[in-house]
Amino acid sequence: SRFEIRSIMEDLNKLLDIAKEAAILGGDFLANSIDEDLKILLNEGRDIKLQIDQDAEGLIKNYIKSKSLLPILAEESGISGDPGDLFWVIDPLDGTANFLRNIPICCVAIAVMHKSVPVLGVINDFNNNNLYFAHQDMPAFMNKDQISVSNIKSKSGGTLVTGIPAKETYTDAEFHEMISEFQAWKKVRMIGSAAMASAYVASGRADTYKENGIFLWDIAAGAALVKAAGGNVVISNIKEDYRVDAKFSNAYL
Repeated sequence: SRFEIRSIMEDLNKLLDIAKEAAILGGDFLANSIDEDLKILLNEGRDIKLQIDQDAEGLIKNYIKSKSLLPILAEESGISGDPGDLFWVIDPLDGTANFLRNIPICCVAIAVMHKSVPVLGVINDFNNNNLYFAHQDMPAFMNKDQISVSNIKSKSGGTLVTGIPAKETYTDAEFHEMISEFQAWKKVRMIGSAAMASAYVASGRADTYKENGIFLWDIAAGAALVKAAGGNVVISNIKEDYRVDAKFSNAYL
């Protein structure tokens, strides 16, 4: 009904305010911790976890819980409550390895999912003071500026941003497939943050982000941004552990 649609929209505006405040809170905390001696909790194979990921997540979750009753799925602590139809998804620090080595490509990413669809996304690129935000009933913004996807029409003229998810081993076949995909593009970038890659597609700086076996919390906020910015979003092959295959592009690719 019309009333329901209106109330969901009002809710999305409220939830967006909460997400923006929480992302700024987390980003400020992380930005102030950049030069500290960071405690490493796990550094095995290709995975790395820092104490600061957990600290930032605690801050963000506490803020969100003080303002919203929706369940929360978060990278460090998993799901709290039954996810139901509408729930928060939090990645307190996407690009942990970059953060640890002081490579300034990392961010806070917060989303709201409706069933399996990201309907709201906020990404705080705290190194550059850029806050990206959108929900499904509004355009996408970076700070005060509306953003949109690029209009590049061919891979041969475009930039692909991708990554190699953190798993122990890769087959030659997987890499072979990756290389043949790369050859179609003008430029390929691996930047170490799926959320920032998505923000770059949403703002027209890159043309496609694609990665298989990535976690939902890495890409949920970016998916909402790309969609609101006029792009195409495909999230498929969703697994029990929240790994997914993701492909976000402008409207032509």
